[in-house]
Amino acid sequence: MTTTFILSFFGGVMLLLYGMRLAGEGLQKAAGARLRSMLLTATSNRFKGVGIGAVITSLLQSSSTTTVLLVGFVGAGLLGLRDTMGVILGADIGTTVTVQLIAFNVYDYAIGLIGVGIFIMIVSGKGTARAVGQAVLGFGFIFYATRTLIFTFNPLTENPLLKEAILSFSSDPFAGIIVSAFLTALLQSSAATLGLAISAAHSGLLTLDAAMPIVLGANIGTCVPAVLASFGATVDARRVALAHILFKVAGVVVVLPFLGLFTHLVGASAAELPRQVANAHTFFNIAIAVLCLPFTVPFTNLIKLIMPEREGAARFGPMYLDPIVLATPSLALVQAAREALRSADIAEDMIKKSITVFQKNDMTLLERVEEMDDDIDLLDREVKLYLTKLSREGLTEDQARREMEIILFSSYMESIGDVIDKNLMELARKKIRGGLSFSVDGMKEIEQIHQKIIENFELGVAAFAGSDADLARKLISRKAKLAELEMEYRQAHLNRLRKGLRESIDTSSIHLDLLTNLKRINSYVTNVAYQIVEKRKE
Repeated sequence: MTTTFILSFFGGVMLLLYGMRLAGEGLQKAAGARLRSMLLTATSNRFKGVGIGAVITSLLQSSSTTTVLLVGFVGAGLLGLRDTMGVILGADIGTTVTVQLIAFNVYDYAIGLIGVGIFIMIVSGKGTARAVGQAVLGFGFIFYATRTLIFTFNPLTENPLLKEAILSFSSDPFAGIIVSAFLTALLQSSAATLGLAISAAHSGLLTLDAAMPIVLGANIGTCVPAVLASFGATVDARRVALAHILFKVAGVVVVLPFLGLFTHLVGASAAELPRQVANAHTFFNIAIAVLCLPFTVPFTNLIKLIMPEREGAARFGPMYLDPIVLATPSLALVQAAREALRSADIAEDMIKKSITVFQKNDMTLLERVEEMDDDIDLLDREVKLYLTKLSREGLTEDQARREMEIILFSSYMESIGDVIDKNLMELARKKIRGGLSFSVDGMKEIEQIHQKIIENFELGVAAFAGSDADLARKLISRKAKLAELEMEYRQAHLNRLRKGLRESIDTSSIHLDLLTNLKRINSYVTNVAYQIVEKRKE
């Protein structure tokens, strides 16, 4: 091989991959949020899932991209494993659209498309029009790369050794499948591999018999990106990647014994070899969908059997902070908010259990409450680290505000946990070790103000979860009332001291500090509301 061939081949492949990336990114920018919303609603039935999976993948320019998104959604708890089956099958059909486009003799117009794409990008701003221009430019590069590769392959038709090596795939399909799968895994695109095959077919370097194993191998190799994305993810997320592999491998296993018949059917579908190669890819994936769609439920059960849940207690940690959805800020913010709400659940549980510690002098429960603060600290840290990975330039103003709301909410939950752990539980420890008891009236007052704080806490969490300004204002209005109640109960305690009530004298410092710290908890809860009201004013 000459240096000229190596450079032309390398440049053509890189331009093909770059064109696919540009086209996919452009279409995602033009309709990305809608595409992801469609993906999340594609699970109402499996037939709808197939259709939406096909449409989304044809726009994203990659079944791997769609499957990686599914891995992220399942890992984040937005979708269940069974919900993804139809979408995966549809995604495999959608990826054939790009290959069909490459098979058209449109490469003569590639320069024109490149010009149109550049012109649209120059005259447009930063909105949808520019994204469309980027997509057009990407397709122009794809077609120009195809043209370059055809010219690169033309001289190789005179090389008997290379031609014999490629044509050997027809007599040894397993070798062709392995080579094609490896190349696809390397390029991370079945469309790129089949684009090379179509270019070789245009040049006369490939026959249909030799192309068929390449088509089958490309369909297996396209599973690799989803497998890589599932590393370190939840069991269900890894099951999605496994399902994608099994669909493809099962299809290849079914087709191989009838490869001659399948090749004959594909050959009869079109007169030109490039179109036959594209049709082979399309027919294969449609056949998989038709064969597998009726059996998605037993197939899901089989996946769970092959990859069961791990036994043993799971280590505490974030449940929703999936890095895959960071590419979609709106979803990433939803997931961060869900994780912050987990902190709120723990904080509320700490508040409720704290009063029991004082009522029953339960040292075991006291230590458990202190341990719960460690869980809140961990989630607070993870939420903040997760949100720092979001690109500030990619956030809208509303998204940036929501990001700050989540960070502050998480911080307030962490502060509430600290107050309970370091202050309330320390006061409870003093009470238990001293064998002290509150007066009957004093305990009743503490229980009443504690109940008010729980009500306010639940109101604050609801306001945050729904960004509800009306609930936030209602919570703010309660702050002054609770402050008045705290002062009233503080004065009532002082009155009992003047009367010389023994229990009040023994627990005076604990009692007053307890009221102070309960009021602090309420202040942190109310701070949540202030952020939401300020957002509405803007």
